Amino acid sequence: MSLSPEDLAKLVLVSSPDVGGGRVLFTVTRVSLELDRYESSIWVCEGDFCRSVLPGPFDLAAKASPDGARIAFLSRRGFGEKERGVALWVSEWGGEPRQLAKFLGVLDFAWGPDGGALAVVAYEGALESDVKHVERLPVWINDFGFAYNVASHLYIVDALSGAVERLTEGDVRVLRAGWSPDGRRIAYVVARDWRRPHIQDVVVLDLKTGERVVAASGFSSVSEVAWGPDGRRIAFTGHLRPRGLSSHSRVWVVEEGGEPVCVTCGFRYGVGNGVNSDARGPSYARSLYWAGDSVLFQATVGGTVGVFRAELSGEVSPVLTPRGVVDEFAPLGGGVVYTYMEADRPKELYYWDGSEARRLTRFNDFVLERWRLRRPSRFVVKASDGEEVEGWVLLPDGPGPHKWVLYIHGGPKTAYGEGFMFEFHLLASRGYAVVFSNPRGSDGYSEEFADIRCRYGERDFQDLMEVAEHVVRNYPLDPNRSAVAGGSYGGFMTNWIITHVDKFRAAVTQRSICDWVSMYGTTDIGWYFVEDQLCCTPWRGRELCIEKSPLYLADRVKTPTLIIHSIEDYRTWLDQGILFFTALKLHGVDARLVLFPEESHELTRKGKPRHRVENFKEILN
Repeated sequence: MSLSPEDLAKLVLVSSPDVGGGRVLFTVTRVSLELDRYESSIWVCEGDFCRSVLPGPFDLAAKASPDGARIAFLSRRGFGEKERGVALWVSEWGGEPRQLAKFLGVLDFAWGPDGGALAVVAYEGALESDVKHVERLPVWINDFGFAYNVASHLYIVDALSGAVERLTEGDVRVLRAGWSPDGRRIAYVVARDWRRPHIQDVVVLDLKTGERVVAASGFSSVSEVAWGPDGRRIAFTGHLRPRGLSSHSRVWVVEEGGEPVCVTCGFRYGVGNGVNSDARGPSYARSLYWAGDSVLFQATVGGTVGVFRAELSGEVSPVLTPRGVVDEFAPLGGGVVYTYMEADRPKELYYWDGSEARRLTRFNDFVLERWRLRRPSRFVVKASDGEEVEGWVLLPDGPGPHKWVLYIHGGPKTAYGEGFMFEFHLLASRGYAVVFSNPRGSDGYSEEFADIRCRYGERDFQDLMEVAEHVVRNYPLDPNRSAVAGGSYGGFMTNWIITHVDKFRAAVTQRSICDWVSMYGTTDIGWYFVEDQLCCTPWRGRELCIEKSPLYLADRVKTPTLIIHSIEDYRTWLDQGILFFTALKLHGVDARLVLFPEESHELTRKGKPRHRVENFKEILN
């Protein structure tokens, strides 16, 4: 059947699993077009029986206390629609929830081992509602707003009284935190230098003495910390930039008083979930767990994500590697509870007991039976330099030849594959084939494959053109009725393609980049991302920044182009869309600019429901 943009609201989003007292907690999110919001509630599964325990509509990310007797969760209960912030709440099983503390925004939270307190990582600062007096960077943070007066700190919150104590000081960004098994120490991840916020340390704080010890320093992409059961070792994820910000994250283990040891450096793939989906709910799930003397973690392999085990010796073995995406997970008994999706099936909750998987939720079965979605067909292209490039074609019904869209993911170090993409199925239901692939720069392959620093628009561009040639030869696609589309890095590459070739009938460039010089100084990551990835700054190697900027080649464009940008996109700022639109119009190109107010870089993933529907309509038009 033909899908409509409004069918997005029929999906139910399952996310943020947590385990405590033998129960499985998770968040259920529904899309309300009528109220133009997402409504989240908290559910629990006991065995195979699942039920709602906190009805929402703004309750999410529940975590069970160590004894399983209480639930801590985040909620916007009591907040006005325009009011900033979120609150930490606690509830006994079957009891009334009570608010513990309000924060400007919460990045992470975790129960202490005795259940008496919670560690919280949250934003703090004085937001100016009128004139902005800016003296530091970043000026703003995507999906947050003006942040020049904002830091993120580590707090401890008493679970009974709600008393709050801040444990860190200064102009820092604390990112994650984890308790030691004895409850005496907290390990936290902190960035101290605003010039280099991608450089982070793992610090251990002794709560009794106040002593702080740097357990690991100078890492990047540290997204998780987990204490070993003996309280002497800490596992964390991150890298030391052997290939700059294109480097694979690894699992590291540091013993008390020792140096960090990489336990996955012999593993071909990076640590983490890099697969794209536009149907994810809010999540605070952890992604690193100890299992005896080994560590469980996620890794992206091609277009899939699985769970793996790393021994301290460096040996890595698969634990759970189905054909789709294990999006989040948590150990339960001798198995794993996890959310899981495939390219034609949105996320549901499952339990794997060590030998077989059992599905626990079926929220989306009703609509899937009616939609009858098709599975994409996987292909592999042997690129002209001998490397294999993986891709997929989602064909519409009918014999063809079909009109088709080449879709390009963002990052560039993310991946397409088995992630559920509602937009792709919407396009296919309207008669468009969708071609998507993982060119050089993508996650899910070797570190060398991911590294396109200083070479944007070169081998990645060739891969995409060779993918386009391959699918026309091997699938029922009309070579004269093709379009190109993408967002973020995919928007940059869409701009790059239409400034270099005239083979597509239309282009849709979203949250894109057209000028790396401007990107450097206007965005929340620009000054270190551009220098690392493009190998230039406005003062050093400026010629390369300009050479790699589609704006300066706009006089070559002939392709009719739709430019979509969010007005509050601080990752690739609004100027990028307006600059490219202005250049195309002045050169006589059929161009249209669509701007979404009060939206960030996350428009297509968690923008306001009505805006997402309007975005789909613009793309279809």
